[in-house]
Amino acid sequence: MNAVETPSALAGEIAESFCASLAQAEGLAAPFPYFRATHLFPAQVAEALAALPLEAPSPASGRREWVKERLYVDQVWRAQSSLLHAVALALQSQQVASALHALCGAPLDGTYLRLEYAIDADGFWLEPHTDLGVKKFTGLIALSGSDAEDQDLGTDLYTSAAEPFGRAPFVPNAGTLFVPGTETWHGFAPRPIKGLRKSVILNYVGADWQSREQLAFPDRPIAL
Repeated sequence: MNAVETPSALAGEIAESFCASLAQAEGLAAPFPYFRATHLFPAQVAEALAALPLEAPSPASGRREWVKERLYVDQVWRAQSSLLHAVALALQSQQVASALHALCGAPLDGTYLRLEYAIDADGFWLEPHTDLGVKKFTGLIALSGSDAEDQDLGTDLYTSAAEPFGRAPFVPNAGTLFVPGTETWHGFAPRPIKGLRKSVILNYVGADWQSREQLAFPDRPIAL
């Protein structure tokens, strides 16, 4: 990542890397249709994202919406960070949106980019949920997780709200991607977290999303 590189140039590199990763993504059918993609961001971008000097909010107790200080790549944060601005530009691009639509059929036309930088500490857990409704696509992208123990910090997948199926690996710069539906049960069962569990939560949400301040580009819908 060149120190003098413009955000738009870096965004182009990020978009190319993201699309190349999607082209190699592995499709899985159980417990619901989803994809595993690796090396989503350019390596230097993934490392820079993981190294952002941010503190974890109070751990969530069952639902992320109960966390008071969530970190969204909104208009304010984009203005303060050329790195995050470039990431947002890439994920807002028609190039990435079209690649995601081609991969999984996500209905992204007219949606809005909602990008969260999640930092989870010991005590964090999430009850099984589906992301149904106004969320049209979900991508859970790990940033930390450099050793074998950390790989157990992946998202838990379920066949129903009460039936665990398995656990996605938590590997840096890899993601679990899916279109929310009635069967897309996922969560995070309580277990120890050493240090900080950092990830990017990528959502594209419908026009009726109420919390417009969370959106990266609240006045710019995605166009395929």
